[in-house]
Amino acid sequence: MLDPKDITAVILTGGEGRRMQGADKGLLTLWGKPLVVHLLERLRPQVGNVLINANRNLERYRPLAPVVPDNDCGYAGPLAGFEAGLSHAPSEWVLFVPCDSPLVPPDLAHRLCAAIQRHDQIAVVDDGIQLHSATALVHQSLLPSLCNYLDGGDRKLQLWYERHQLVTVDFSDQVDAFVNLNTDDALQQLEQRGQA
Repeated sequence: MLDPKDITAVILTGGEGRRMQGADKGLLTLWGKPLVVHLLERLRPQVGNVLINANRNLERYRPLAPVVPDNDCGYAGPLAGFEAGLSHAPSEWVLFVPCDSPLVPPDLAHRLCAAIQRHDQIAVVDDGIQLHSATALVHQSLLPSLCNYLDGGDRKLQLWYERHQLVTVDFSDQVDAFVNLNTDDALQQLEQRGQA
């Protein structure tokens, strides 16, 4: 099995935060800490390295972890973050996690690594209700395919996935671990619910 300590995690904070009035979501506070810090605390024990994909407020992110901005500064979505991560990660395998999922489980990397058999596969979280497409384990050998796809003007994650073999990994036992805080309401509800 692929050893999770041999992979790099990339926290995707590079979005525009359109549903959050343009806020930099990674820096929004939950239980007294920025969302990106919650993810760093959860991911560091699981993997060998952690990078942050960010396109603004770089001076605030750099003290936390190495920062890799998108190659294209046009806010091209999570795939631009995938491209940046695959280009800069010091490992062959890269685990991507969006910054608005601060409760990812402590066995995320282990379970995704266990599902992978070959380099051309992509392991993606399935919570039993939906795919969490931006939470995925990807091999660096898929970088040329991704660059070609982005060069063609496409941005949809699912359409790029259709070019490769997707391995869905069952996390239906931990549905709450993949809550997406992509609106102010969702953030406030989790804040009020209290720390798990």
